[in-house]
This record gives sequence, C-alpha cells and structure tokens, in this order.
Amino acid sequence: MIEPRRQSSHWPLTGLLVAIAAALGFGVAHWSDTKKAAAMPAASAPAPVAKSEESAPAVIKIPAEYLKAANIAVEPVANGGIAAEILASGSVTALPNSEAVIIARVPGTVGRINHRLGETVHAGETLALVESLEAATMVADRSSAQAKLELARKNRQREASLFEQGVSPRQDLETAQAALAVAEADARRAQSVAAAARVGSDGKSVAVVSPISGKITAETVTLGAYVQPQAELFRVARADAVQVEAQVSAADIKRIAPGDSATIIAAGGTPVNAVVHAVTPTVNGETRAATVVLTLQGNAHGLVAGEGAQVRLHAKGGTASGLIVPEDAVQNIDGRDVLFVRTADGFRPQPVLVGARSGGVAQIVSGVQAGDQVATRNAFLVKADMIKENKEE
Repeated sequence: MIEPRRQSSHWPLTGLLVAIAAALGFGVAHWSDTKKAAAMPAASAPAPVAKSEESAPAVIKIPAEYLKAANIAVEPVANGGIAAEILASGSVTALPNSEAVIIARVPGTVGRINHRLGETVHAGETLALVESLEAATMVADRSSAQAKLELARKNRQREASLFEQGVSPRQDLETAQAALAVAEADARRAQSVAAAARVGSDGKSVAVVSPISGKITAETVTLGAYVQPQAELFRVARADAVQVEAQVSAADIKRIAPGDSATIIAAGGTPVNAVVHAVTPTVNGETRAATVVLTLQGNAHGLVAGEGAQVRLHAKGGTASGLIVPEDAVQNIDGRDVLFVRTADGFRPQPVLVGARSGGVAQIVSGVQAGDQVATRNAFLVKADMIKENKEE
C-alpha cells in the first residue's frame, strides 16, 4: 500500500521535467533556424560593385592611325556663343606670287623637256625649249639693229670731226646725231624683244623658264608637239604658300571684319587657326555669296591648293555666352546627348546638356570644360565603334 503511493507521487515531477526539456529544445531549434536564415541571404547576396566602377564610362580604344584613315577630326571645346559662329564652305588657294602659269611665248615645236610633273624647280630654271622661226627672226633683227647702231656711231664721229674742222655744216652733225639716237632705240627694242622671249644662244630656240621656285603641278607639253603662242605648258606652285577663301551670304558680310579669328577643317581633319584678311563688299553674281580671305596662322598643316575645306568664322560681334562645339560632335546614345572626349587610348563618352543649335554649332551648357579635346567631324564613327564593342561584350 505504501509503495503505490510513492510511485504516484513522482508523476508531477516527471511531467514538469518533460515540459522543461521540450521548451528548451524548441528554443534551440528556433535560434538555429533564425541564424541560418540570417546567414543565407548574406551568402547569396552578390558582391558589391565599387561606385566608381559603375559610374566610370567605358573608353573606346581607337588608334591614331584610324583617326586619319576615317577622317575623324578632334577639336577643343571653345568659348563662344551661337550668334558669334558662322559656318561656311571654302577652298584652299595659292597665295599671290606663289603660283605661276608658264606659257609659250612664240609658236614652234617643243625640242626638249627638262623636267617632269611633280619635280622641284628653281626661279629662272629652264623647263623646256621651243624651236621657232620667230626666234631666228628675233636674232636677225637684233643683229641688224646692232649693225645699224655701229654705223650710226661712226657717222656721228665723222660729222663731229668735220664740223670741228669747219668742213661740214652743223646741220649734217645734227642729222648724224639724230640717226644715232634712232639706231640706239632700235637696238634696245630688238634686244628687249629677244630677252623677253628668252631666245637661246643657238639662235633658233626659245627657253620656257619658271619665274618662281616650287614644284611642277601641271604639265601639258609633249616632245615634238607644235604649240601656239600663249598656250599653257606648265604650272609651278609653292606647297607652303596657301590661303583659304570662304563663301558667306550677303547677310553675314557686316558681321565679319578683318582680324576676326577662324578655324579651318580640311580633308585631313586637323583644325587650323586662321585670321580674316579681307572681305569682299559685294557678292558674286553667280554664287550670290561674298568671299572671305583667310590667312593661316603658322604653317599650312598639310593644306593643299585646290582642295575644299570647312570654315567656322568667329565673329567679334557675337557674345561669348558659353561653350560651343560643331553640331556633328554631339551624338545621341540611349536618349542622351554625349560628346566623345579624347583620351590617351581613344575616346570617352561624356554626357552633356545641349542648349541651342544653330548654323552647324551646338551650345554646351554642362558636361565638359573649355579646352577639352572632343571628336567633331565623323564623330558618329566613334559611336559606331562603341556600339560594336558593347555587342561583342
């Protein structure tokens, strides 16, 4: 009787221990699940990307050789305003006295050609010889005039001697003096004609001589061909003596004055600084445009006479209210306007805020600074390379 009571008295204690153990097990399990859940997102989360790497735009690597081959121009961002810029087309021409057209002075047959196209010649150098009957006539006239001059001198000396002796009257002396003056004039004329025609020492040929030093840029002469007087045989020009003539509308004549600065972009793509030398006060009847003559600052930078060029005139009448670039320099990428800024290896796309656009010039409100080198002409080729690189990646 006593033993069953002891056994029944242990049941409350046993139930209490079981409840405590269950509570402890649930707490440990809940804590471990919470720790695992907190650790799993941290382990699965991607590594953070540096802010500088996300914000830094990619550089399009373009070698300098490609810039020349693709005719991509690089120019600095300039200070100025839309109203101060005038975009015009122009052409490179030779400076006065730096190009010569060499003609045949007499009719005849080309007997010898001393130089070929592209060769360098010096002033006074003979380029060709033309055999002509007129050359022989000039030599004969010169010899005849010289002989008459000698006879007139002797007659004047004899009459002077007779007049001093009282044998001959003064009238005969004066007649002899007049004949001498006429003979001297005829001799000078014959000598001048022969010298102007460049008659050679052989008495039958005329030398075709270059009046300036330079290179032969045109040659239309053939050995043995018969040439007419005033026919063009050669052209000689200096490669480093050029100027640029730009065509502007009548409305822009008053805005441009001598001394204004300008930028010339030739076929090579390199910008060349220039200064306005003169402006014609009237327009051409055929082109309806006035001509602005520009003088280059420094060397010619590869400009060749006869080639076309793009000219941007910076009129002093405008206000320098901000930054300006050629409109071709602004490219649109994903709805944003960008400029391609030159780097050591290529170009970096720089987002910019563009203001007004007029006359082929765009006003830049923000994004770049004055003096930054950016791609201007054919900048769309840089954009195409960037798109190509992005697709390949």
